Amino acid sequence: MALRSCCRRLAAQVARLKHCVNDCTRNVSGSGLSLARIKPLHEPAAVFVRSWHLCVSEQRPSGAAGVSNWTLAWGVMAFSLFGSSDERTEEQKLEDELILLLKKAKYSMMIGELDAANGFLHKAVRLAHQMHNNDAIIYTYSLMANLAFVQGQLENAEKLFKAAMSFMLSGGTPQDDNAVIEMSLKLASIYATQNKNELAEHGFQFCTESLEAKIEKQKELPQESLSDEERKDTRLLLGLSLDARARYLAANHRFTGACRDYRHALQICQEEQGESHPQSLVLLSDLATVLDLQGKHDEALAHVKKAVELGHAAGHPDQHVLLGNMAGILMHKGEFEESSKLYQEALALARAAGDGEAVEQLQEGLKELASRRDGQTESKPEEQEHKD
Repeated sequence: MALRSCCRRLAAQVARLKHCVNDCTRNVSGSGLSLARIKPLHEPAAVFVRSWHLCVSEQRPSGAAGVSNWTLAWGVMAFSLFGSSDERTEEQKLEDELILLLKKAKYSMMIGELDAANGFLHKAVRLAHQMHNNDAIIYTYSLMANLAFVQGQLENAEKLFKAAMSFMLSGGTPQDDNAVIEMSLKLASIYATQNKNELAEHGFQFCTESLEAKIEKQKELPQESLSDEERKDTRLLLGLSLDARARYLAANHRFTGACRDYRHALQICQEEQGESHPQSLVLLSDLATVLDLQGKHDEALAHVKKAVELGHAAGHPDQHVLLGNMAGILMHKGEFEESSKLYQEALALARAAGDGEAVEQLQEGLKELASRRDGQTESKPEEQEHKD
């Protein structure tokens, strides 16, 4: 039993709160927020795409020191914002209040207080509407949509993503802007989860075709007119889109198309982020899983073995998942002894990491392995009896 796409789910569990905080930054990067005090909330534009799934740049405060540093930072900010309140205009005070609400919301997300974050965001969006500031509205809707997405409130997330996109497009943001495409990709993923297959496929097609056309256009531009960061971001977003579509196709047993997209996404990730990057290893493992499901066990084993070796050398945080996938493929090849060893090794690592989902799936793999062994043992006496 291979841990199908388990790497991705585990990575999402580890990074989902910090990821949703960073996501909104990338989603509104094309809108160019006009509020001077909202702009500092943005991380670099490449955070979301470069991280792909695992490498999130923001770090949650840990222990008393983290809380103390945060408290100090808030004290400095409060002093700078409100030190000369007598001279501040009403508009400036509203801006300050909006900034404060957004920062509180982001911090609440980071520490896992999602209900509190939701409350701050609702206050912020009302204030943004009151100020008639479309940039602030887009930014806040993006945060709200990502929060709903993380919480599994897919219908609400869909409405919020659509609202943010509507404000962006009406403000002149082009349809092939990376921020628009990223929101479209999340909508496609939502439709896939809801089994709205026609909408999902249309969404994935829009994302991949728009990005491929954009990349071709970028090749014709003078080198000085496009930074390496922009070029890289667009390519990585294409890789992300192909990866998402591959998972959708694999879930619907369309393995040929899934392999095609996985190979293309893997090529992009390796070229842009390196062969040992965590996402490259995830893609190698997922490609191996799909090949295994097609019965191409030898090719699958070659890919997952490479992922395990590179993961071991690089200290991959989910090495137990890679080992579990390799164990499953070996089991399907009939190499039960080696499969058992890897399952046990992976199980020990998963328990040490406190990864309950992986422990459960690895235990299921061991049960399947025992069943196959028993079936093989029972068939041998029958074969001998037939020969006699």
